[in-house]
Amino acid sequence: QVQLVESGGGLVQPGGSLRLSCAPSRSMFSIYVMGWYRQAPGKQRELVATITSGGSTNYADSVKGRFTISRDNAKNTVYLQMNSLKPEDTAVYYCTVVTTSGARFWGQGTQVTDSS
Repeated sequence: QVQLVESGGGLVQPGGSLRLSCAPSRSMFSIYVMGWYRQAPGKQRELVATITSGGSTNYADSVKGRFTISRDNAKNTVYLQMNSLKPEDTAVYYCTVVTTSGARFWGQGTQVTDSS
């Protein structure tokens, strides 16, 4: 079973920046969509951003203009650059991958916490 390994979470002051990274634990082929979801305490998991193998991106309205998703197809790695962080961005961030056959994989999650 493929595992998605996330890194880059932590404590951050309001207005600060963090960069999340995620890559499969072993080689994967036919990855179509890579992305990030998040889940705040007491709330449902929600979409943050996704990016296709062709580079098309989709963002939640709440992060547009502040977060940037990118990917390195050669490394099967997806990144989430988070700028101008707000207290409401505090959540566990989950990496996800969808293959061309429709299989979806999730990471274990990385915590992003407002330090105020």
